[in-house]
Amino acid sequence: QVQLVESGGGLVQAGGSLRLSCAASGSIVSINAMGWYRQAPGKQRELVAAITRDGITNYADSVKGRFTISRDNAKNTMSLQMNSLKPEDTAVYYCNANIRAGWRPNKDYWGQGTQVTVSS
Repeated sequence: QVQLVESGGGLVQAGGSLRLSCAASGSIVSINAMGWYRQAPGKQRELVAAITRDGITNYADSVKGRFTISRDNAKNTMSLQMNSLKPEDTAVYYCNANIRAGWRPNKDYWGQGTQVTVSS
């Protein structure tokens, strides 16, 4: 059984910062790409940032220069540093990871989500 657990969401004023963390646990053999997604009310879930096992990153245009994704392969964790937050960043943020667990083939796993609310 593999679990992804997010933490670090909350309420912040526009211009502030938050740091999200995601920890993977279970019978993990390897973790490939990891990423953060978000879903605002009435909108589709969208990719915010992604990172390969080798550390290559990709960001949505809307967060470039403000958000930084990172990971620790030894600890099976991933973080998202969010600076200069805007009200339009308000959403539920989800951790995603492509994981090989036990004898199973690679599979995408999702966390339960953490709420980020940015007030104007």
